[in-house]
Amino acid sequence: MGEVKAKVKLTNPTDDELVRRGQLTADQVRVYETEAVIDTGAVCSVLPIHVVQCLGLTIRAQRVAGYADGRTEAVGVVGVLIDWQGRDTLEDALVLGDEVLIGQTVLEKLDLLVDCQNQRLIPNPAHPDQPVNKVRHLNYEL
Repeated sequence: MGEVKAKVKLTNPTDDELVRRGQLTADQVRVYETEAVIDTGAVCSVLPIHVVQCLGLTIRAQRVAGYADGRTEAVGVVGVLIDWQGRDTLEDALVLGDEVLIGQTVLEKLDLLVDCQNQRLIPNPAHPDQPVNKVRHLNYEL
């Protein structure tokens, strides 16, 4: 299987919120569009520092990233709005590497599947029009 990539739009979530409040115009929102690597083996998404700087994102915390070779490293975490073909989600992303990587949490939240045969990202065929998030109904008696 080859590498799967998909075009995504990354947005500064603070800018997006300020537009909703009428404090910024839509043309002032910092956006970055790119072909992202889709990695079903990664839990988290990853943004390189140049994308973080372009979007004006603030590193809000540090997390430990574990690599396939067993190494660990403390890296920054930022919040970013990730959009694929109109399906969007607010996501924590690790700051490292040199390319945008979309991990499993985004795929789950946007209800997307990887079509390995055709090397592409697709909406879940059971929910082609909009993402459906799985939740567990809990019955609590008081």
